[in-house]
Amino acid sequence: MEWILKQSFNRGQQAEKLALDFLQRQGLRLLTKNYAWRGGELDLVMSDKDTIVFVEVRQRSSTRFGSAQESLNSKKCTRLINCAQHYLQNKKLLHRPCRFDVMAANGKVEGDDMHFEWIKNAITL
Repeated sequence: MEWILKQSFNRGQQAEKLALDFLQRQGLRLLTKNYAWRGGELDLVMSDKDTIVFVEVRQRSSTRFGSAQESLNSKKCTRLINCAQHYLQNKKLLHRPCRFDVMAANGKVEGDDMHFEWIKNAITL
């Protein structure tokens, strides 16, 4: 059982790394990774010109219990929003425009090959 959990954790880390690499190639700049606050965590915080982009990376190797996109429920969205508000206040960036994007990957990781769907403005306030 421990091996399965460790493998799952590594897949999640690999998905975040691949998503970050892709987004940087699209011109986004990394501000921070894995920003955590009171039960919430922001996978990637990036900037796209003047916009702060909070990126949630979702990866599912099987759609048996729903797709990566479907795994983002309202409770998770609320946690992301609260954590993002804390980040903006803490960094004194409340005046900057922001958006929430999702990088969703469905299917198994084969080496460095993972297909992502980039959903911009996936969470709206």
